[in-house]
Amino acid sequence: MADNSLQNLTDIQIDALKEVGNIGAGHAATALSQLIKKKIMISVPEVKVIRTQEIESLLGEPNTLVAGIIMNVLGDISSKIVLLLTRESALSLVDMLLQKPIGSTKVLSEVGNSAIKETGNILAGAYMNSLNEFLGLMLLPSVPNLVFDIASAIFSSLSDGFDSMSTHILSIETQFSEANEHVIKGYLLLIPDVPSVKVLLQAIKV
Repeated sequence: MADNSLQNLTDIQIDALKEVGNIGAGHAATALSQLIKKKIMISVPEVKVIRTQEIESLLGEPNTLVAGIIMNVLGDISSKIVLLLTRESALSLVDMLLQKPIGSTKVLSEVGNSAIKETGNILAGAYMNSLNEFLGLMLLPSVPNLVFDIASAIFSSLSDGFDSMSTHILSIETQFSEANEHVIKGYLLLIPDVPSVKVLLQAIKV
């Protein structure tokens, strides 16, 4: 096992990161609810370290059509944040955000596209702010890019701009719900490059 691998995180550190995720999710839910004038709940049931290759099978088979909201992390580390949803979940999330009955949206419109990107923006921003406080680092997400493609193609594109992508990443299961109904599950992934893993491990002191 490499010294600078996220695999080296202890259970206590993982629990601390889950708490950070919960705080970020709470702030994101508040911001989203204020934006759409409707109560949206966001929760973080599970945080774990997974192998980078597992990204393409998180939501099913590698040829499953998924929505990926992809952002670069700027600041003290070089990383990417990806909010990964199945196509059906993405369309259901649009219905939730645009206050339509779940199942109404069949094709993503420009308004729906903007709604999902803004959700990714809010979620990533809230999570980065929580991480900044916890780690004492400066992390800022870039403008989000929404991609609909098969999971394996999105996974392949994630190494673009990286000299070397970490072998392990942080997977934050994220659930959206409206009054605890219509639970929509996705994953918020923190994907650092190899040099940034050392920075993260040194900063996560629990």
